[in-house]
Amino acid sequence: QVQLVESGGGLVQPGGSLRLSCAATGSLFSNYEMYWYRQAPGKQREWVADIVNLGITNYADSVKGRFTISRDNAKNTVYLQMNSLKPEDTAVYYCRAAVYGTIYWGQGTQVTVSS
Repeated sequence: QVQLVESGGGLVQPGGSLRLSCAATGSLFSNYEMYWYRQAPGKQREWVADIVNLGITNYADSVKGRFTISRDNAKNTVYLQMNSLKPEDTAVYYCRAAVYGTIYWGQGTQVTVSS
C-alpha cells in the first residue's frame, strides 16, 4: 500500500507562483511513475504532468512552459512548480502514483488563482 500526501496549495493572484509537493510512502519510490492531475469545479479530472522512467517529463499543452514537475527520490517526494498562474488553473490538484501496475491517489490540495 502506498500513501500519497499533497501539500502546498492555496490562494494566489494571477501571475503568481506556487509549488505543490506530494510525499509518498514506500521504499522503492524511485521506481514509481508519478503524475499530477487536477479537477476544476464541474469538470472532469484532467492530467497535468508526469515524470516517468529515466526522469522523462510530459506536460499538458495548457501548462507547458509554465509548470515544471520534478522529483527528489531521497525524500520520496514529487513536486509541481507552477508559475504564471491563471484563473483557469484553479482546481483541486491530485498526485497519482503508478507502482508496478497499481494506481494510488492522494487526497488533493486546492489551488485558487484569483485577484
